Amino acid sequence: DLQWLNTEGPISLHKDLCGKVVVLDFFTYCCINCLHLLPDLHALEHQYSDKDGLVIVGVHSAKFPNEKVLDNIRSAILRYNIVHPVVNDADATLWHELEVSCWPTLVILGPRGNMLFSLVGEGHREKLFLFTSIALKFYKERGQIKDHKIGIKLYRDSLPPSPLLFPGKVTVDDSGERLVIADTGHHRILVTRRNGQILHTIGGPNSGRRDGRFSEAAFNSPQGVAIKNNVIYVADTENHLIRKIDLELEMVTTVAGIGIQGVDKEGGAKGEEQPISSPWDVVFGNSIAGTQEDDVLWIAMAGTHQVWALMLEGGKLPKGSDLKKGVCLRFAGSGNEENRNNAYPHKAGFAQPSGLSLASEEPWNCLFVADSESSTVRTISLKDGAVKHLVGGERDPLNLFAFGDVDGAGINAKLQHPLGVTWDKKRKLLYVADSYNHKIKVVDPKMKNCATLAGTGEASNVIGSSFTQSTFNEPGGLCVEENGRLMYVADTNNHQIKVLDLETRILSMLPVLNPEACDVPDNLPVQKDKITNLPKLPKSAPNVQLPSITVAPGQTIQFLLKLTLPPDSKLNEEAPNSWFITAEDNTWLIQGQCPSGEIKDVSSQTIIPFQLPRSCLSAEAILAVKACLYYCSKGSSACMMKGISFSQPLQIATTNQGSLTQVELMHSFLTN
Repeated sequence: DLQWLNTEGPISLHKDLCGKVVVLDFFTYCCINCLHLLPDLHALEHQYSDKDGLVIVGVHSAKFPNEKVLDNIRSAILRYNIVHPVVNDADATLWHELEVSCWPTLVILGPRGNMLFSLVGEGHREKLFLFTSIALKFYKERGQIKDHKIGIKLYRDSLPPSPLLFPGKVTVDDSGERLVIADTGHHRILVTRRNGQILHTIGGPNSGRRDGRFSEAAFNSPQGVAIKNNVIYVADTENHLIRKIDLELEMVTTVAGIGIQGVDKEGGAKGEEQPISSPWDVVFGNSIAGTQEDDVLWIAMAGTHQVWALMLEGGKLPKGSDLKKGVCLRFAGSGNEENRNNAYPHKAGFAQPSGLSLASEEPWNCLFVADSESSTVRTISLKDGAVKHLVGGERDPLNLFAFGDVDGAGINAKLQHPLGVTWDKKRKLLYVADSYNHKIKVVDPKMKNCATLAGTGEASNVIGSSFTQSTFNEPGGLCVEENGRLMYVADTNNHQIKVLDLETRILSMLPVLNPEACDVPDNLPVQKDKITNLPKLPKSAPNVQLPSITVAPGQTIQFLLKLTLPPDSKLNEEAPNSWFITAEDNTWLIQGQCPSGEIKDVSSQTIIPFQLPRSCLSAEAILAVKACLYYCSKGSSACMMKGISFSQPLQIATTNQGSLTQVELMHSFLTN
């Protein structure tokens, strides 16, 4: 009577699994140790199939309330590419029945459902393989193994394609012009313009581990990203590596890690010789008395429950000795999974730190840490390394169950598995991705106050009229522009980047646009043949004059196109329904832009992003946004081609008008 995933229906131990050796994997999807076990299970199911007599069943016994929800487990199964049956043991029925006491635990059953063996914790790959192979051999010789198939039905096979898949983290460069998105589920890094147009695609769509040119590089579920000038550092989480992307040379290299999960909790070797474990976030920082800015890369090392440093130049860390360039070592955290604050960084304890942000200015001068498994935000002083509590959790360092959704101060505030933090220099506030509460929270570090900024607490995908009416689904990362205007949120389970305008309080979605959609190289005049390919509107197409708007160079205009068809007619989806932008006398306006796109559906609005060039050649211009639709009346077989044109006069000011202007384009087509 439990819910099943990845199967055609419920599986019975005494019917379906009779004659099989069964490995039960008791896991919870937030837990890094459970994730570390998945490669072992992948390898085991690769070696033995249900035909050979082996079946692996994931038993999901939740730690957090949010993890009991079937849809959230379904997302986790996709994120971690789990291809065996999974049962939702939300009330821990099976967990108690088999007297399991910690995550992860593997229980091996014989062909009569008899319990043979159990393994607690991670790191038992050899024992797992040895025991499974011997059990299969033993029962096969006695004729007790059956070779029938178990009905598997993978949820991933029914997914519609989307530009992003479980994006984990996002960051913005100092100019605010470029975003870097960890497109985690596609195993790639995207660099886009602020209007969502892709400039570089690095790696993907399959996982792998390869350095080299952008087209041949490969990552495995990358998370944290940090950009400075034309260099990006990446926490390549499931490869257990730190990678460096050079946008000028278009090359990817490895700067830390050896490609297999490390168990070393001290480090100190040169980066590419130093094993590391599940790095989840990276952020630039400064060493003590270093001569260069940003000469340290801080790393949230979720796999060993620590914060590490990679020395990008020679220098010193707080309470440390001189270090050579390229050295990678532990900075804070004993490696024990706990919520322990201490004046000595090595004696403090973290629980799967997953997000980092830096406030270098006085009086803060600290790293903020989203410590997911203790459901807290902590600080590490960059003066002396002292680790302190900011919000969430409770006083007992061993209680990792002090979670909730409560606004308040310090220990009275409660979070649920926060994965990201970002510092707003302008307002001196910290924003937190409170992932399992599906909210963005704001913390004033001076008063230790924590309050909900956006999200209702419900996991869904609503772009509401205000921050608090909009919803998220397990947001994993966030960042704020240098000027404090826009916040970008990696809304992980909605496969989107959300844009929050902190001044107007308007929330929108970043439309990720493939460069293939326009094939217009940067800074080249729009190719003439591209324009001639644009459809001609019928003579009957009305021209709607819009009121003039004032904009600034570099600003983004989002046109929201909402077209209504006559009653009893439907869009002909086979036909080339499209929108396009022209600027007859001002072609400089659309240089390097995507001048056209498809209209797939008229029931929802089509978002058309347009970014003004940085340098504008005149103070006034007119943009025309046109749409061409083919629709058929339901009763007869007649099909119409209809067009509409909107003229948008622009007044181009030199002063900053804010970053995003939205213009609604509405039109109803009347009967033929």
